Amino acid sequence: MALALADQWIWDFWLVRDDADWHIYFLKADKSLGNPELRHRNVTQGHAISQDLVNWDYKGTTFAPSEGPAFDDWTTWTGSVLKDDDGLWHLFYTGTSHEHEGMHQRIGHATSTDMHSWKRVGDGLALDISGPDYEEYTPGHWHDRAMRDPWVIKNPNGDGWLMYFTARVPGIEEPNAGGSIGFATSPDLNTWTIQPPVYRGGMFGQMEVPQVFEHKGKWYCVFCTAAEHWSEAYKAFNPQSPVTGSHYLIADNPLGPWAVAPGKFLEGDYPCRRYAGKIVKQGDDLYVMGFIHTREGEPFVGVVSDPIPVSVDENGYLTAHPERAAPGADI
Repeated sequence: MALALADQWIWDFWLVRDDADWHIYFLKADKSLGNPELRHRNVTQGHAISQDLVNWDYKGTTFAPSEGPAFDDWTTWTGSVLKDDDGLWHLFYTGTSHEHEGMHQRIGHATSTDMHSWKRVGDGLALDISGPDYEEYTPGHWHDRAMRDPWVIKNPNGDGWLMYFTARVPGIEEPNAGGSIGFATSPDLNTWTIQPPVYRGGMFGQMEVPQVFEHKGKWYCVFCTAAEHWSEAYKAFNPQSPVTGSHYLIADNPLGPWAVAPGKFLEGDYPCRRYAGKIVKQGDDLYVMGFIHTREGEPFVGVVSDPIPVSVDENGYLTAHPERAAPGADI
């Protein structure tokens, strides 16, 4: 029973656990648009709750673009949710504006006491890219000014908080080698300092929707990308035919050094079956979930899949097992 809405498409999503409940936040758009490609510019965020990651209680719209002129008055895209040390919930998200024709992405910040009703912190803007480490919008080289999909965690090595986000590095001749994982730090979740990218790329044109987590002493950064965004270097590194889906970086420390995991993509098909994968932990077990992009007879599906088991080998490398999914699972 995948998470599905009868009258709306669902795509990128993020999860957070609160005691026995899993909260899922996701991008959604009305199917009345007709063309699913229009969903990106006609987006709100939805919210649902589950105790088993299969049966979901939909709570409705939880967040939407600003009404007046603002950095996020056109779209409020993908992000993450976490709780601070005082019990306040924080949403970090991607905003774009009409002023910049949706091309300039920035990171926004809102808070909540109930995990559903969110209030922007100040004008909502938390962080913008700057300096020589990040590529600005260059028409003809890439299609947007990439700073999106913030994933925030508590610093496991000391005080403060860490933010990872989708970015690009400058000065790369091959567009498909410029995708990187941006990085910022904060002492309090309110004041952020941009840092050099934690992973400078070279393998993909973009590395979307990063998720950083630890499992049994290894650190993982899950990301997604498209077959057409594989660089020549990655094609040489991975001899499988290019696919669209989710893969991961691996490291011994959340600050890196990070490396692309060898072997085939964690979750990939051509055409794309599932995208924007997220790893979830149930005890010692790992599962991957993604939004279902295409399947037989449906060019765009727009539902969140049921969990798919993931195994971990002696080197810490991950393998997804759709064949082990629960009977009747929608994957």
